[in-house]
Amino acid sequence: MSWNPLLESGFPDAVSIDAIETLIVPRAVDLGGFEVRRALPAPQRQMVGPFIFFDQAGPGEFVSGQGADVRPHPHIGLATVTYLFRGEILHRDSVGSNQLIRPGDVNWMVAGRGITHSERTPAETRKRPHSGYGIQTWVALPEAHEDTAPSFEHHARDMLPVLHSDGVTLRLILGRAYGEIAPASVFSETFYADAELKPGARIPLPDDHEERGLYILEGSISVAGQSFEAGRMMVFRPRDSIAVAAGPRGARLILLGGATLGGPRYIWWNFVASSQEKIDAAKEEWRRGDWGRGLFDLPPGDRDEFIPLPP
Repeated sequence: MSWNPLLESGFPDAVSIDAIETLIVPRAVDLGGFEVRRALPAPQRQMVGPFIFFDQAGPGEFVSGQGADVRPHPHIGLATVTYLFRGEILHRDSVGSNQLIRPGDVNWMVAGRGITHSERTPAETRKRPHSGYGIQTWVALPEAHEDTAPSFEHHARDMLPVLHSDGVTLRLILGRAYGEIAPASVFSETFYADAELKPGARIPLPDDHEERGLYILEGSISVAGQSFEAGRMMVFRPRDSIAVAAGPRGARLILLGGATLGGPRYIWWNFVASSQEKIDAAKEEWRRGDWGRGLFDLPPGDRDEFIPLPP
């Protein structure tokens, strides 16, 4: 944990409101028993840097005996990050990972040419009332890495860079920002951070990334003298110097962005690819269910059920 002068902001109200290129209000999505707020992809914007999917799940409360059960399902062409603020999730995948995710940890699962995983509330956690609150994001892979072998990395909370400035505490989840580098092995220029701001505290966005955005998780911020409440994602104009100020209750922000990928991406269900042909091939592989002999297998220890291909 260290103080970092690169977090010292300028004057956020000197920024023009035109610097906000896109303002996104997340839509509610029912995932079969619990609701999430989905900010990406959105009608007005598919991606921010390599980030192509962004869900806020919770905060929510579970009574004893209940929990999340995301059954085994497939991915191609992307990497996933599950980042929790409260609760616990047991991750299993088809490369053999069996990992408990706790608040502040980073699970970096690279689907590449094909992976299957499940995310469930652990049995021990279900024995008592518990909370669930977190963000899941997908990072689209550059075309040269779409067919890479699937892999998995886990980095505990205390392995992530943590920076401090006046009224700001920032944890770098992925990539490079503010002179620090997070441990996960990314495939393109990326930054992804969790920032907590005390009332009135100011933070600049990194000025060395092509695309930059933020999501207001809690509280509010001021940009160019205009206030924005929680549950908003904004994407900023490239190359502008951007700084934002926390409102009277403070703010918790997710900062994200990076380099624009070399071309658009197709996205269907849990599949992301640079071509429709790759999506169609993955559909057929999952429909066939030839576990362990094609693109997909089921996770060891969680092979009794899976999510079928949508109609």
